[in-house]
Amino acid sequence: MAKQFDALSDALTRFVEDQHMFFVGSAAPEGRVNISPKGMDSLRVLGPNRIVWRNLTGSGNETAGHLARINRMTLMWCGFEARPMILRCYGSATTLHPRDAEFDALNALFPGSQGARQIYDVAVDLVQTSCGYAVPFMEYKGERDVLEKWTEDRGAEGISEYWETRNQTTIDGAPTHILAQGSD
Repeated sequence: MAKQFDALSDALTRFVEDQHMFFVGSAAPEGRVNISPKGMDSLRVLGPNRIVWRNLTGSGNETAGHLARINRMTLMWCGFEARPMILRCYGSATTLHPRDAEFDALNALFPGSQGARQIYDVAVDLVQTSCGYAVPFMEYKGERDVLEKWTEDRGAEGISEYWETRNQTTIDGAPTHILAQGSD
């Protein structure tokens, strides 16, 4: 049965830290809902109601565009390897870009990457657990290095060009504010 909490307990924080991937859900007031899997050592729990995760450059930039329109986000973890549980953290988030003063300090919490596109500083207002009995067992075999190699091959200039040509709008055409002009 589902249980709700005001904050992450130490046990739930350990569950989050033990997971190799998580999912991010966001939506604008209209248009498509986005659910995106994340991994690559990109999340830190900084307190019972604060989580930061670093978004690396990728094919879409939906979360940034959605948060610019309506500030809500859901993070979800599933216990694939051992304990059957689904954990969701609901809240709002501050979007930080490399141009923002707070970005560097939070980015330093993660392994270096030229592809760091945003950091989301999530204020958690509701935590919910559910059984996860229907979640299959899956064995973790390691991280993929494809995105890291893709980023290295492009370098800083190539990443900037990619942001300009591929990451300025959501699939529904909303601005993501990845570039400084016209930003939040």
